Amino acid sequence: MLLGAHMSTAGGLSTAFERARSIGINTMQIFTKNQNRWEQKPATSEEIARWFAAQAATGIGPVISHAAYLLNLGTPDDALWEKSVRALIDELTRAEQLDILGVVLHPGAHMGTGEAAGIARIIAGLDAAHAATPGYRTLTLVETTAGQGTALGYRFAQLQAILNGVKAPERIGFCFDTCHVFAAGYDIRTAEAYAATMAEFDRLAGLDRIRCFHFNDSKKGLGARVDRHDHIGTGVLGLQAFANILNDPRFAAVPMVLETPKSDDMHEDVENLRILRSLIRAA
Repeated sequence: MLLGAHMSTAGGLSTAFERARSIGINTMQIFTKNQNRWEQKPATSEEIARWFAAQAATGIGPVISHAAYLLNLGTPDDALWEKSVRALIDELTRAEQLDILGVVLHPGAHMGTGEAAGIARIIAGLDAAHAATPGYRTLTLVETTAGQGTALGYRFAQLQAILNGVKAPERIGFCFDTCHVFAAGYDIRTAEAYAATMAEFDRLAGLDRIRCFHFNDSKKGLGARVDRHDHIGTGVLGLQAFANILNDPRFAAVPMVLETPKSDDMHEDVENLRILRSLIRAA
């Protein structure tokens, strides 16, 4: 299984690999830049070389990155939209330089203009970013959201609309966040509910386009549309939801990463990973 967690890059991008190795994971997610800043200097050739050396030494991969939280491709504000497009281009470029599988992106919020207008803006933003990065192998991984406020991407039909609307659908994949999907109203807690939810995702967006999972339990209930992550098994999702995914052979090669709260020593990650591994049935 490809089980990992979000790793800090404090001290340099390549330091994430040693942190990942120290807790025994074989895949990870990182920020390639400060997640709360619009602009940052590009990685140097020396840092990129250290990245690949550390990856070769640890064997950890694939790696995914997460775009800065500031981006909003769904906004009606032209200045913010243009800034978000430029930021996505930068995120994709940084990830491409590091041979990262994909950049996880919150699709955006319509800010009161409505679903159709917001999705149209997201599609236009993705098209602009992809046109500016021709030939890139790094995917844009549109994340399922909880639907808090005016955030889009919480219904599978919205993901379908984005996929069908972009000019380069081969550049698009999806990140399936367990807390977000549950908060959006899709149940995955029983075998039957899980099968129905995945069948719906497959019908509308395609299971083959799920290129990573975020594993988070949820502090809030089914359909609450509130994004509050919890540790594995301590929220209202419960352990069976994660067992359903972990033992689904369709996702055996898909990275699954924790985004649960943690302290600097990462003991919470260690415990959450122990619990997840205990749910994997012998083949």
